[in-house]
Amino acid sequence: MAFELPKLPYAHNALEPHIDAKTMEIHHGKHHQAYVTNLNNAIKDTDTEKMSIEDICRNISKMAMPVRNNGGGHFNHSLFWTVMKPGGGGAPSGSLGDAIKTAFESFDNFKTQFGTAAATRFGSGWAWLLVADKKLKVSSTPNQDNPLMDVAEVKGTPILGLDVWEHAYYLNYQNRRPDYVAAFWNIVNWEEVAKRYAAAMK
Repeated sequence: MAFELPKLPYAHNALEPHIDAKTMEIHHGKHHQAYVTNLNNAIKDTDTEKMSIEDICRNISKMAMPVRNNGGGHFNHSLFWTVMKPGGGGAPSGSLGDAIKTAFESFDNFKTQFGTAAATRFGSGWAWLLVADKKLKVSSTPNQDNPLMDVAEVKGTPILGLDVWEHAYYLNYQNRRPDYVAAFWNIVNWEEVAKRYAAAMK
């Protein structure tokens, strides 16, 4: 089965004013679609074709660079669309909220650490909240790498990701990446992140 572009769980304009409709249209319909197309071309008629995207990421050191770049792009964006929603934001409650306080002392401290990871990632990449050894950590990765990959500096299961490639924000924010990072907190889908946290803790 070839990989497919997942449908957006909301309209292109649903995250405005934080992420504009044009950016969502290009980001999902053009950029993510290109990762899916290029990944399918890169794995065609190979054993990798039978693997899940998660298993591809876990074994990425054995893969060719087109699989790493496009497989990472597909996995990362598939997660990204789900951890945002219109009218999101606020602070997480329940076991995820407690775990964030345990790991980072406070939700504000977590936001600062995550924001720093996003703002200081040189060039293109991602900021992550991940579960490693049953604990929460913040990290960032270059390009389309992610914490699932066996080449990641900080390995674990990503539960929240923020795309800091310029194509994710440039139409609206130009070179003001910190403004884009600050706006992200208004659209985080904490229910989805909590679900991913619960699954990663099993």
